[in-house]
Amino acid sequence: MLKRFAPLVPITLALLLTACASTSQQPVDYVAVQQPSISFELDAEAAAKAQESSIEEQLLDDKPYELPGLSGILFRGFSLIGTPYRFGGTSTATGFDCSGFIGYLFREQAGIKLPRSTREMIAMPAPKVDRHELQPGDLVFFASRGRVNHAGIYIGEGEFIHSSSTRSGGVRVDKLSSDYWNSHYLMAKRVLN
Repeated sequence: MLKRFAPLVPITLALLLTACASTSQQPVDYVAVQQPSISFELDAEAAAKAQESSIEEQLLDDKPYELPGLSGILFRGFSLIGTPYRFGGTSTATGFDCSGFIGYLFREQAGIKLPRSTREMIAMPAPKVDRHELQPGDLVFFASRGRVNHAGIYIGEGEFIHSSSTRSGGVRVDKLSSDYWNSHYLMAKRVLN
């Protein structure tokens, strides 16, 4: 049943974003705006057929369904590369620690509130994911001396984005297969399901 309505989610979000984006800060003088002389009329039946064919095209385009927040999370994450690391940081103004970075992206781009610390994140009831089944958007966790101490977001192709240490440059992309991250890898969880 959810798959049936899944294509409507992006359409609904697009309409809401369009409505929000269409507000302007300065009033528009509608009298001075020239109106086009051509008008289009669609009866209710034609509008319904157009919407139905649009939905059918989305269902039949052979592309996998993309969760509404995933592309926003990844795009925004890439735009923050180079943002400084700051212990306890949760914003672009102060910088991020690893869990602050993840929480910021999921909250701002997908409307998902995650726990604040990596220890709380790893304890979430989200499903565990085998390393060979990772998908973009999965949370990856790392441990040192048997305790979880770092997290990032898997972006595909064996890479993840995270807020690393001050010495490493803050927000950056690394390979899971690098010596350090491979030896400290603990597990992954799927928050976007």
